[in-house]
Amino acid sequence: MCIPCRLTPNDATTWHNLFVMIYAGIDEAGYGPMLGPLCVGCSIFAVEDADPADGPPNLWARLDEVVTRGARDARRRIAIDDSKKLKGSNQAKAHPLRHLERGVLSFLSTRLTDDSDDQGHAPPSTDDLLFAMTGTDLPTTVATPWYQSNTTLPVAHDADALAIDAARLDRGMNAAGVRLLDLQCEAIDAGEFNRQLAGGSNKAAINLDTVVRHVVRVRAASRAADPHAVPRIVCDRQGGRSHYRSWLQDCFPDGAIRILGETDSVSRYRVDDADGGFVIGFETGSEDRHLPIALASMTAKYLRELAMVRMNRFFKEHMPDLKPTAGYVLDGRRFVKEVAPVMKTVGIDRSEFIRTS
Repeated sequence: MCIPCRLTPNDATTWHNLFVMIYAGIDEAGYGPMLGPLCVGCSIFAVEDADPADGPPNLWARLDEVVTRGARDARRRIAIDDSKKLKGSNQAKAHPLRHLERGVLSFLSTRLTDDSDDQGHAPPSTDDLLFAMTGTDLPTTVATPWYQSNTTLPVAHDADALAIDAARLDRGMNAAGVRLLDLQCEAIDAGEFNRQLAGGSNKAAINLDTVVRHVVRVRAASRAADPHAVPRIVCDRQGGRSHYRSWLQDCFPDGAIRILGETDSVSRYRVDDADGGFVIGFETGSEDRHLPIALASMTAKYLRELAMVRMNRFFKEHMPDLKPTAGYVLDGRRFVKEVAPVMKTVGIDRSEFIRTS
């Protein structure tokens, strides 16, 4: 479910009279595990008074009053960074998802209402609502019973405190001329992942297919906010690949594609077709340079973690002493071995539960 942009037509006209950049980031979580979904997040921002000729703006600097990189901050600003830096240890006293949850739900809640009161920025109350708001479609059929529960949100914070954070963030973003247009995530679970592999795809192709669907969403959000804008999309490098022109041509067969640069660290292209143009770049270490990618990374990781909460809950109901898993290969093998009797009793198809690659 894509939430409509909060800009009104008059707002869009006003923004177009200034320089406006549509600035989006795409990143994944769960590329390597054998259990749980591959999640690919996408955040889309409209940034006022940003000349595209100057390149993407530093949103950490622009939003310095309300956003920071570090997990510890005396000013209680919201941490936005690569999800691997903000995901806490499961052995620590504090909840491991506290930073991911605060960042994702605060940004998402800036889109929920036009009211300025804190209560109008309340976060979603369940993971079902969060998945719906971000377009995250987890399979909940009889073939995937481990996803059929739901979790009360937030898991690591007080909802009222998060509403206050979101209201403060909303005010800070408005003052800085920054607006979150959309925050989306696709989840590809083991069953669908395996079906695509059987159809001739590989892991990298499955990930890139998800990226291009997000590109389509970015272009739609850009046209709604400002039909004249040329969105700037940044992605993390996909599996070390450095050349994307042929892939882009396959995705946009009627597009004119120009290579803006291909180096060891950055591959950037301009694509123009009947729907307009966009610039897309693939960069190494992109989470350190682009806040939209960092937020996309956090979103993908947070939603994947919530999916794993459901999975672990299901099997723990059958085996109360079972140690939970994050789904990565070594511990995933341990988990699969231990839950094998439950899989047999419930009738779980291994191809729906375990990735084959």
